[in-house]
Amino acid sequence: MYRYLFSPITINQLEIRNRIAYPSLGLLYSYDSKLNQRYTDFFRERAKGGAGIVTVGPVGVDFLGSGLLALSIADDAVIDDFATVTGIIKAEGARAWVQLFHAGAYSHPFLIDGKDPIAPSAVYSRYSKATPREMTIDDIQQVQEAFADAARRAVAAGFDGVEIIGSAGYLVTQFLSPLKNQRTDQYGGSFENRLRFPVELIGKVRAAVGPDVPLTIRMAGNDFVPGSNTDQETPKIAAAYEAAGVDAINVTGGWHESRVPQLPMELPRTAYAFLARNIKNAVNVPVMASNRIATPDDAERILRDGYADMVNLGRVLIADPYWPQKAMEGRAAEIRPCVACSQGCTDEIFSGRPVYCVGNPQAGFEAARSLVATDSPKKIMVIGAGAAGLEAAVTAASRGHRVEIFEKDRDLGGQLWIAGAPPHKHELFEFIRYYRAMVQRHNIPLHLDTTVDLELIRSHAPDHVIVAEGARALIPPIPGADGANVLDAWQVLKENPMLGKRVAIVGGGAVGLETALFVAARGTLTPEVVHFLMAYDAMPPERIKELMFAGTSSVTVFEMLDKAGKDVGKSTRWILMDRLDGYAVTIRTGARVLSIDKGEMIWEKEDCQHSERFDTIILASGSKSERHLSDLLAEADIPHTVIGDAVAPGKLNDAIHGGFMAALEI
Repeated sequence: MYRYLFSPITINQLEIRNRIAYPSLGLLYSYDSKLNQRYTDFFRERAKGGAGIVTVGPVGVDFLGSGLLALSIADDAVIDDFATVTGIIKAEGARAWVQLFHAGAYSHPFLIDGKDPIAPSAVYSRYSKATPREMTIDDIQQVQEAFADAARRAVAAGFDGVEIIGSAGYLVTQFLSPLKNQRTDQYGGSFENRLRFPVELIGKVRAAVGPDVPLTIRMAGNDFVPGSNTDQETPKIAAAYEAAGVDAINVTGGWHESRVPQLPMELPRTAYAFLARNIKNAVNVPVMASNRIATPDDAERILRDGYADMVNLGRVLIADPYWPQKAMEGRAAEIRPCVACSQGCTDEIFSGRPVYCVGNPQAGFEAARSLVATDSPKKIMVIGAGAAGLEAAVTAASRGHRVEIFEKDRDLGGQLWIAGAPPHKHELFEFIRYYRAMVQRHNIPLHLDTTVDLELIRSHAPDHVIVAEGARALIPPIPGADGANVLDAWQVLKENPMLGKRVAIVGGGAVGLETALFVAARGTLTPEVVHFLMAYDAMPPERIKELMFAGTSSVTVFEMLDKAGKDVGKSTRWILMDRLDGYAVTIRTGARVLSIDKGEMIWEKEDCQHSERFDTIILASGSKSERHLSDLLAEADIPHTVIGDAVAPGKLNDAIHGGFMAALEI
């Protein structure tokens, strides 16, 4: 099974046990640019889980390029710390890589003591919100030497391979880009001149590490920024890298400031594998593919079909470091999914907080939340088979407790069925797949379509009860909210009922906006139909694109606050808002709905009342905890723990992490 994925590969003269690489991802587990135990525990787990390469990084080569927060290898004093990490990675059978980093114009001034970032040209950066200082020739040489010195330290610390970051909009790509590089000297202007900086850089790093140390570079397959490099230019760049001395090329998507999604659910699985294939066609060294490679089947297909020679599993290995081991053992169904939500990783980094994982409560807490077998197995009833209850049940069973699950609905999953209904959120259904597999693996009895009361609990005589009653949709105190043509968002997302041509949604938070997208997308062309029409030139592309966003209902969202989607993740809100705009969804902010009467809605904005008529009105005004059973258990003095939305309506991570911790504490 997966014979290509688990075949060895050689880079330079170094054999790697399989084709899986954990790439460099910012973790922010320290605020002093130094390694600590939390980093060590994290990297040990990814190596232990079976990855072929484990990359530590990004690691800064100097202060201006990395600032206060990124790890740094700019001084000989840190060699021993990095040697500890490389020793741990290699002891688990993986190869230790380091990614050397310089942000250039992407350096935030407040992270570099208020200094100006440096870059090829003084072009304002939308990412750092700063205008960098144009680098002098001395600056260029100093940065190149800083990379070479850092690479020398990395080899001294025991790293098997060294990677230069030349992607995401950082310094190397800034030199390559005609958009960012406006120099008129030997480092700017022509394509050859813009290549000069990275080619010289590769040469100096190669000289520093010697001929036998694998040297790789991570590059953008397409900048996805108007005016910058596309997939027409990047193969030539890759060929120049190979000629300069790199041993493998790691291909990713575009820049951080691109308006084309790079990481979240909106990006289809393996969508950027074609960029790796484009580079592979131009070079003879191994090529790595990246971005949204979620399953072993996806990874095997990329290798088998010749897109790349290796695959990067970044956030996937945060979600489940044992992805490689489970795949190799034929247990792919038991892989804890990365659903590309970006909430625990990208959103946290962009907010200056350490990375965790919504779906993996142990990620970043490997030592503090280790699973230890219980010395006193207990009989546990878990009431509610949503995310919180399922996580609690699986965790408790894995520790050796005797667990049974009781669920009032006819299937497990709870609100996951609702959360995964919008067109770009189907990845959330992967949690249902995962929990089904884990319930089966641990032989946990699952009682569906079962209403639990105090009598049933007493008849089972559990030692402990975990209550995950969940929540219900909150109906706002609006006159007419119980009208015949009024539905709640949960009904719409779960049951997908027939709706009218004009639809209003009351509530512009995450649930309201996701529901708006769900409704607006109904009746549009499916991807398969788009492919068919394009393949046969059946209609003009402009008309096809128009029909991609022309649904059967027009949608208007009413939000009381001055801004819609305030509770949507920082890194994904712009995508959701762009999609809503594409579907021509109207969003009225600062609008308070006063009443509903047979489809006529009265609403107020800035002390002025307005009236509109809608065929269907959907309420998305939040949720309310269900506490009936937990209150009865408290009165009966039966040992129990309340988790998930039954504690307070929250997000998916609150449910999963809360369920895990409840099981850990029994």
